[in-house]
Amino acid sequence: MSITKKATIVAVGLGLVTLSACGSSDGDQASGGDSRTVTLVSHNSWAVSKDVLAAFEKQSGYKVRVLEDGDAGQAVNKAILTKDNPQGDVFFGVDNTLLSRALDNGLFQAYEPKGSDLVLPEYRADQDKHRVTPVDTGDICVNYDKAYFSEHKLTPPDSFDDLIKPEYKNLLVTENPATSSPGLGFLLGTAAHYGDGGTSRSSEAENGGGWTDYWKKLKANGVKVVDGWEQAYNEEFSGSAGGRKAGADRPLVVSYASSPPAEVIYADPKPKTAPTGVAEGTCFRQVEYAGLLSNAKNPAGGKALLDFMLTKTFQDDMPLNMFVYPVSEAAQVPEEFVKYGPQAEDPETMDPAKIAANRDDWVKSWTSLVLK
Repeated sequence: MSITKKATIVAVGLGLVTLSACGSSDGDQASGGDSRTVTLVSHNSWAVSKDVLAAFEKQSGYKVRVLEDGDAGQAVNKAILTKDNPQGDVFFGVDNTLLSRALDNGLFQAYEPKGSDLVLPEYRADQDKHRVTPVDTGDICVNYDKAYFSEHKLTPPDSFDDLIKPEYKNLLVTENPATSSPGLGFLLGTAAHYGDGGTSRSSEAENGGGWTDYWKKLKANGVKVVDGWEQAYNEEFSGSAGGRKAGADRPLVVSYASSPPAEVIYADPKPKTAPTGVAEGTCFRQVEYAGLLSNAKNPAGGKALLDFMLTKTFQDDMPLNMFVYPVSEAAQVPEEFVKYGPQAEDPETMDPAKIAANRDDWVKSWTSLVLK
C-alpha cells in the first residue's frame, strides 16, 4: 500500500504528469528552477483524482509535476543517491520498513505541515525533528485466489504457519525484500512473528530457530521470489485481473489487505463479492510518509504540497486511488474498504528502531538463505 501504498495496490502507470495551475503564491519567489512548479518524486503507485489536484492548484498557484521512480525500495535508494541534486522537492512513499535508511542518509529537511495534529498518534514518527509526515497506512498480507481454492477443495491459508504446510507447496509468490517494500514488510512480519529463535507469538516457533528457520521451510515449500509488487501481483498471481490475463499459476501472493476492494471496484461487471481474500494471520502494518527533500529547489512549493496531503480533501480521496487507508482522524474510510478490505485486527508490528538495527542484516541473511 501501502501501506502507501502503497501504493501501491493498483498499477496505475501514470508516468510523468504535469498539471497546470492558476493563481499566485508567496512561494513564487522560491530559488532555483521554475518557482511555480513543485515536483513530487514517488514510487510507481502514486495516484490522485484530477479534481483534487486541481483544488491544490487553485489554492496554491503551483503546477504539480509527478515523477514516478519504480518500486518503493528502488525509489528510496535512488532518492538517496541523488540527494545532493534531487529530482524533485517532495518525496512520497518511504514507509516504516525503510524510514531509518532515508533519515540516516539525510534525505529530508525538517517541516511540520498544517494538519499534523490530526494524524492518528499510532502513525506518527520522528516527532522531535519532523522530517517526515505520515500520509497513509495499510497492511501487507498474503492474498489468495478464492476460485483456485474452491476448485481444488482446499481451505485457504490463514497464518504464517499454514504457508509451510505441504498442501500449499508451490502456491506462494512474494517480492524480494531487497528491492520491494511489500517484500520487506513480509520479511519483517515473519521476524516479528517468529523472532530470532527466542520468544515469539507462534507456539510452533518457540521450538524452532526463529524467522530464518521459517524461511528455510518456506523455501523448501516452493515459494517463488520476484523483484517487485507489480510483477508478483499482476503477472504471477492467478487471482488478479492482470494475472488471469497472463495465465498466472500462483494462487497466493504477498500484497495488501486493500487489494480485494481494488479487484471489485475495477472489475467490469462488478462481482458481488471480492474474487480474492486475505490471510489475516500474515499481515504486517505499513505506514507511508512524505518529506521535503533536503536540497529541494522549491521548498515553499514542497511545503504547500505537504500541507495539502493532510487536508481532508486529499485524505478522503486517497483510499480509492492508491488503495491505502488515511491517517487523519478527520478522513472518512470508503464503504468498499469496510466491506471488502478491512484492516487487520491484530497485525504484526515492529518498532522502527528495531527495524533500523536489524533490517540490513536480515535482508543479507534472507538473500543468502533464499536466493542462493
